[in-house]
Amino acid sequence: MATDTFKHNTISLDSPAHHADAIVPDDQTDMAFTSRALFVGQGGDLSVHMVGKTEPITFRNLPVCLLPIRVDRVLATGTTVTDIVALW
Repeated sequence: MATDTFKHNTISLDSPAHHADAIVPDDQTDMAFTSRALFVGQGGDLSVHMVGKTEPITFRNLPVCLLPIRVDRVLATGTTVTDIVALW
């Protein structure tokens, strides 16, 4: 097992993510945890419900990238990107 020299540091929004989970877009169901960022493995459009916003927003023509956005739902409608991983 690797030695974690940072395990006693305080966890905050500035800290690196501690968890990750593959995301299946869904128009009705929120993710289990609000993201700190989303990794997009195959480019396209990404439609999400962001924390603090009442209406969905679509990020168009994304490349493979890491988006530092806090979302609670990735919508199937309007999403063409694939291989989405939520980090928190």
